[in-house]
Amino acid sequence: MKLSTCVFLAITACTFACKKDTVRLPDDSYQPVILPANFSNSTQLTNPYFTFETGKKYIYEGQTEDGLERVEVQRLADTREVLGITCVIVNDKVWLNGMLVEDTDDWYAQDNDGNVWYIGEDVDNLNPDGSVRDHAGAWEAGVDGARAGLAMPANPQAGMSYRQEYYFNHAEDEAEILETGLTITTPYGNFADCLKTREWTDLEPDVNENKFYAPGVGIVKSVNVTDNEEVLLIDIQ
Repeated sequence: MKLSTCVFLAITACTFACKKDTVRLPDDSYQPVILPANFSNSTQLTNPYFTFETGKKYIYEGQTEDGLERVEVQRLADTREVLGITCVIVNDKVWLNGMLVEDTDDWYAQDNDGNVWYIGEDVDNLNPDGSVRDHAGAWEAGVDGARAGLAMPANPQAGMSYRQEYYFNHAEDEAEILETGLTITTPYGNFADCLKTREWTDLEPDVNENKFYAPGVGIVKSVNVTDNEEVLLIDIQ
């Protein structure tokens, strides 16, 4: 699940990457080992910082420079097989000032050690009339050189850093765990034992976000470090 206070980040990032093609090279050193045998119960998301109950809807809102952003995140009953692994599908919908601008299906799977992997995503970026403008930011591990990344380590500790996704020039999100044991307050409530991350992409080097994950919930707060804009959990239905 990629909450962002920059709704059109994927489009901007792609444009930026195209300009940088002459100086950037793929990171061939990043070769995660993804074996189906290591994913015996891949749809059982028991990692406390990244768990979704099928059908439950997580609702976020925040005022950004582009207007009021609303995000609804919901695990679907359907699954998808990628690289021989059965993945859960988590649907993200993003509205800006009441207009649906993005509809994305993210694919996740948990390995036998409790790490949750991000395996790919279908992305529909929408025009004002509801038609699909493009699919910028979409990727699937194993296709066209794309590789899976970690959505959440099994035992997150301050100082850990990891790729969340890797599709050169299209999807290159990374994360670093900054702090653990935090208490975070949102309109939905107070959350103890939260962890704080810094998340960024080389495709958009001026953009940094802090995200806060609560056990049993997942993301409860997202902050754009540059302008301090916040998107907060306001309800779970």
